[in-house]
Amino acid sequence: MGELWDMLDSNGDRTGRVIERGQAMFRGEFHLAVHVWIRNGKGEWLISKRSPEKETLPNIWVTCGGAAVAGEGSMAAALREAGEELGIALDPGKGRLFSTIILENRHPPGGSCMTDVWVFSHDCPIEDIVLQLSETCDARWENADTISAMIASGEFSGETNFDEIRLL
Repeated sequence: MGELWDMLDSNGDRTGRVIERGQAMFRGEFHLAVHVWIRNGKGEWLISKRSPEKETLPNIWVTCGGAAVAGEGSMAAALREAGEELGIALDPGKGRLFSTIILENRHPPGGSCMTDVWVFSHDCPIEDIVLQLSETCDARWENADTISAMIASGEFSGETNFDEIRLL
């Protein structure tokens, strides 16, 4: 059996329905996902490049993140994704929920994604990053101006409003 997702209503409450990833969602249903922005003490952001084998956004720079699994809350999903994709353990006390965005019609027929955007403070040398090669093929610390330029050029997935996040 594959990854299981809780279905959410428009208020973000679990409906009691659980589906396997890839199974059809109903119009008006959402699954929970997280985007995790990680900033160090120098004001740089940790970004990673998606593996070329990924079906969605191969070889594109992103912030780490992914879908919450059934029974998992938003913070737990953020911590798990950072650990899986980058091999780092974030301190829950150094993170905050920045916003929630809706990405509509991402899963036919009509299913959508409710994405919690997290911002964490974390310092580590880039050499401490351990990539999950099925997910990520590179990582680096980058300044906000460079990330904004990467978003504008299409090198970086710009689903999150980075212009607001960078002002934190």
